[in-house]
Amino acid sequence: MPFDHGESGRGGAGARNVLGGALADCSHDPKTGFYRTGCCESGPDDRGVHTVCAVMTRDFLLFSAARGNDLSTPMPEFDFPGLKPGDRWCLCASRWMEAFEAGMAPQVDLAATHARTLNIVPLYALTAHAINPN
Repeated sequence: MPFDHGESGRGGAGARNVLGGALADCSHDPKTGFYRTGCCESGPDDRGVHTVCAVMTRDFLLFSAARGNDLSTPMPEFDFPGLKPGDRWCLCASRWMEAFEAGMAPQVDLAATHARTLNIVPLYALTAHAINPN
């Protein structure tokens, strides 16, 4: 059974993180999130499930580019600034899981990672890469 993540109530007070608490902001510089709110909130229109608040690394950015998703090159037409190591960004849960399986997963902020992630990524994997494990 899928995790109850309150998908229909995107954002606001209803959004929950993978630990069951209120969803924290991920980044406002650069402004991240599927809805560009600074939060990894999700909803039915977020087919890519951009719910993992991750801290970019050089290795992960190269890994993602090698798989056809260049996150380093700015694309202003999509309100995308291009990322550099140290930036926090709401990643697609499936891409993060792919990186985890390849040993290339970046660290995650559990408090800012949406509960919807748990439909794709097990909590133990996220916890193993947590910047705030408690």
